[in-house]
Amino acid sequence: MKIAVDAMGGDYAPGVVIEGLTQALYDFPDCEFLLVGHRDKLGFYLQKYGIAGHDRLEIVHAESVVEMSDPSAISLRAKKDSSITECARLMKAGRVEAIVSPGHTGALVAATKVLNRTLPGVDRPGLAAALPWRNGRFLLVDAGANPDCHPANLIQFALMGEIYAKFLFHSEKPTIGLLSVGGEDGKGSGLTKTVFKMLSSMPVNFIGNVESDTAFEGGCDVLVSDGFSGNVMLKTSEGLARMCGAWLKNAIRKNAVRAAGGLLARNAFTEVKALGAAETIGGAPLLGINGICIVGHGSSNPRSVRNAIRTARNAIKFDMNEKIRQRLAECHATTAELEAAFQASAEQKEQ
Repeated sequence: MKIAVDAMGGDYAPGVVIEGLTQALYDFPDCEFLLVGHRDKLGFYLQKYGIAGHDRLEIVHAESVVEMSDPSAISLRAKKDSSITECARLMKAGRVEAIVSPGHTGALVAATKVLNRTLPGVDRPGLAAALPWRNGRFLLVDAGANPDCHPANLIQFALMGEIYAKFLFHSEKPTIGLLSVGGEDGKGSGLTKTVFKMLSSMPVNFIGNVESDTAFEGGCDVLVSDGFSGNVMLKTSEGLARMCGAWLKNAIRKNAVRAAGGLLARNAFTEVKALGAAETIGGAPLLGINGICIVGHGSSNPRSVRNAIRTARNAIKFDMNEKIRQRLAECHATTAELEAAFQASAEQKEQ
């Protein structure tokens, strides 16, 4: 298996990325890696972590870097020689089976969608973020790749998320919920009402509408959303988790008795923090791209990078994209088939 790793992506690149890659080199001997970045900036860290000249590591030069503040399309316009674009080119050329990048999500989506295209029958890729609930995790799809969506997109997000949930959670029949403003069948926007009706008639374990608060209580295994609402939910939950931690620290430090109690409960706090830690999964797959693409968090640490590589490796072994193709075919959910179904439904209403 060959995996391209974007050395320049993320807030702490390239040091953190190369440290994580070093761990992966020793943990996954069945993988070969193409490290993509500016050669002059990589050399020090390759020497520091002792992997310069490693027989399963190839360095691919990329002149520029897509900064987090750059617009998404810059990887295809002004920075065609960026590490993100070069990773996408490597996968297009068949030199690697997967990409791992903790860099600019929008630029990665743009580059892979244009250069690698989507799987046959898939209209748009969906970002699948694993979020914590009381006894485990659930998937949010789409978590931000597509702000504007059509009903067909959400149907495909549901099916692609179902396949990834089978892989990630080892579940035979993952439950699928639709993010909405109420649990009742009739609630929601025009988009969600259309998707609700379609999912209800498909051979999936659809449980109906799920509100964002009950999702964290174990409402479903896969929560389907348009990318705008999904990203708002994702960023809100991340921000609230940070603030809860800050509030708790401030409350504990108010006096010596609380501080002593906090020390005694330190292991419990660490355990709770780990439930929502992005580093556990390492990254979110961009489902529907023609190839495996794992998007890491911008603040990824070495463990996050290592685990994102593990996720890419396991997705290749699972043959995830082939399973997605088969599932879309089984459910007659290719873009052309869904558009035909929606057109037929509209004509019936007119009659």
